[in-house]
Amino acid sequence: MNEFILILPTLIVLVGALVLMLLSMYEKISTKTNIVATSLFLVLALVFSLININSSYSVQAYEGFLHNVLTFDSFSNFFNTILILGTLLTVLIGESYFRNRDYFKGEFFSLILFALFGMMILTQSNELITAFIALEIASFAVYIMVGFNQDNSKRIEALFKYLVLGAFVGAFFLLGLVLVYGAVVSTSFADIKVYIDNASVNDLVLVYIGLTLILFTFLFKIAAFPFQSWLLDVYQGAPMIVTAFMASTFKISIFAFFLRLIIDTISPIFDFWDGLLTIVVLVTLVIGTWLAITQEKVKRMLAASSIVHTGYILMAFVALTYENTQIANIDVSYSIMFYLLAYMLAALGSFGLISQINSKSVIRVTFSDFNGLAKQRPFYALMLTIFLLSLAGIPGTIGFIGKLYVFTETIKAGYILIAILAIIATIISIYYYFRLIAAMYFYDAKDECEIQNFNEKNISNYAVAFIAIATVIGGIGSAIIFFIPTLSIDTITNLTNIAIQSLFIK
Repeated sequence: MNEFILILPTLIVLVGALVLMLLSMYEKISTKTNIVATSLFLVLALVFSLININSSYSVQAYEGFLHNVLTFDSFSNFFNTILILGTLLTVLIGESYFRNRDYFKGEFFSLILFALFGMMILTQSNELITAFIALEIASFAVYIMVGFNQDNSKRIEALFKYLVLGAFVGAFFLLGLVLVYGAVVSTSFADIKVYIDNASVNDLVLVYIGLTLILFTFLFKIAAFPFQSWLLDVYQGAPMIVTAFMASTFKISIFAFFLRLIIDTISPIFDFWDGLLTIVVLVTLVIGTWLAITQEKVKRMLAASSIVHTGYILMAFVALTYENTQIANIDVSYSIMFYLLAYMLAALGSFGLISQINSKSVIRVTFSDFNGLAKQRPFYALMLTIFLLSLAGIPGTIGFIGKLYVFTETIKAGYILIAILAIIATIISIYYYFRLIAAMYFYDAKDECEIQNFNEKNISNYAVAFIAIATVIGGIGSAIIFFIPTLSIDTITNLTNIAIQSLFIK
């Protein structure tokens, strides 16, 4: 019964996906009805996920379900809560975007729940085969969402590029899985950990090769060097709200799985990839910064900047297990989890808000298209400015504290060169983020359009306001905890700390 309650949020999402898939046969069901139904399933799943956080106020893992292929602990429940919240905010912030485009039928909302289901299973995976299946469920749902508008050639092009490359890289995961199984005769994280602890260097050759191939899949999914080339075209071709979902929520699930894999399984040998990951981080930061500077389209600029943020998060992965002590690893894990949450808010807010600004009659693509937005739509300009400031890491936002945590842990681990390059990349990022802010506030619009304020009361506006408030309050509250730890309230950090410790105490 306890295990059923713990898996209930995942089951609710799956049932919601199946119900919406069946309802999609009836064309009379409106987009508004689909949005409401999707939101209800997500809210219900979120409620039970929050109940599980309260009931599993422990670092002990809940195992045994389906022969230990899934692990229910505070860590997986922490990320599942974030994933459900991110998906719910995606649906709410895209409400006006969905209503203004006729091609968003019931199938789309079923797909977004199937993608969420795959991501949740991925964070709960306790062995490699289950992780692969979950990753493919989420990935194929996202592939279809990217090319959902069949009448748009850019959507179809983005779909096939993402599908072909994703399937190719997915084969690397499968091949790596086979090699690991060939050495360990098991795909369970626990069995792999035992084998690594007891095997000699010569016996680990297949494990090293297999895990390296799995690492390639990880780098592709998060668009790190040398697998970043697909991201700009796919993000540009995908519907804006799908881009928001991919850049924020989907990416979090990938990082969550590999954080568990590293801590639970390969931490004793993780330094084997230290040099490789260091090069990956350095080049990812350089390429992402260069791409962001050279873009003339706002959507492509934000897509390129997401590559830079991937580099920031990978910095913490490089620092992970460097000292090979539990306390040090907990601190680094906390910085990763916090940064993922901070980035999700800013990325979802910025991509989602731009999707809302673009209507059927007025499409804003380039920087100059946003000229004078502050006079035409002051509420949107203000909210977008908050999100851009957070992405840039300006004090007063949650993005600033996220960068501070990651940079601090990287310096503690001794990677001074990476930290210096990351700081330089952050300084340069101010240019391309503030370029959009300057266009909104300091340039006159090319033509007048209907002024739209917060007075137009719709769900999307409230979702935008909620994310913006969370970005500011999260930044201020986190700053108090970071700079004045004696003033922090225990309940603010206990849940996160317990989620992290559940990885280390089994």
